[in-house]
Amino acid sequence: MPWRFLVFVSLQQKRHAMLAFANCKINLGLNITARRADGYHGLETIFYPVKLYDVVELNAAEHTSCHIRGLDIPGNGEDNLCLKAFRLLQNEFNLPEQQITLLKNIPIGAGLGGGSSDAAFLLKLINSKFDLGITETELEQYAGTLGADCPFFIKNKAVYAAGIGDEFAAVNVDLSAYQITIVKPPVHISTAEAYGAVRPAVPPISLKDVINLPVSEWKGKVKNDFESPVFQKYPEIAQIKQMLYDSGATFALMSGSGSSVFGIFENKVRLPALEQNNIVFYTRP
Repeated sequence: MPWRFLVFVSLQQKRHAMLAFANCKINLGLNITARRADGYHGLETIFYPVKLYDVVELNAAEHTSCHIRGLDIPGNGEDNLCLKAFRLLQNEFNLPEQQITLLKNIPIGAGLGGGSSDAAFLLKLINSKFDLGITETELEQYAGTLGADCPFFIKNKAVYAAGIGDEFAAVNVDLSAYQITIVKPPVHISTAEAYGAVRPAVPPISLKDVINLPVSEWKGKVKNDFESPVFQKYPEIAQIKQMLYDSGATFALMSGSGSSVFGIFENKVRLPALEQNNIVFYTRP
């Protein structure tokens, strides 16, 4: 975890600010099952929460704004999901103006859901700060207007996701005994580009059933349909996956539409060879 992150958190704790630690997710498999008439794609995946965090802070202010620290977020600041999340509840509950401060640590365009997590955790933070009494189910409904995977971060527990990634069912997956290592190469993959290169197909066995196998049997069975076209265009990402296996990973896969690749290890590892050209995160069990 970068030292700037730790210093920032320490300072904020001393000020007793309202903070939320917004974790990322990985996709344990991702099957693109259909191309829908509305332009979306049908899919099935497992969302799994991982201990890699952004920090969201909420303070009273004269004007509502969102200040970004840490990693840069490209694009118009008015399009920031945190700002949209706050205004969603502000309009509903007539909330006073606030300054949102976001310490960005989760890489952008990495298939880790950082932006969705920030927005979802901000909704929960607002609910707590202003004692709005919004239920989890209602928070999920608000989050669903911001993005298909935003509702996942409300309960923040592993789920099987279907539909366009917004239909959840409980799943029994526990990786708490493993170290999850995430490698983010200096490559940004357009989600639209990734979807355009995939040929939808219904797998012979649902991911919901395959995921019940031991982790040691996932290789070759738990798949990500985005890998083939992405690896073809960016062979360095395929190389990262192979290096994770060569380093002893029990299982490795690209997350979402990329470009991050994660490895699940039975023991703690350090991967200096991968650190040379990539950002590597080592999450604790």
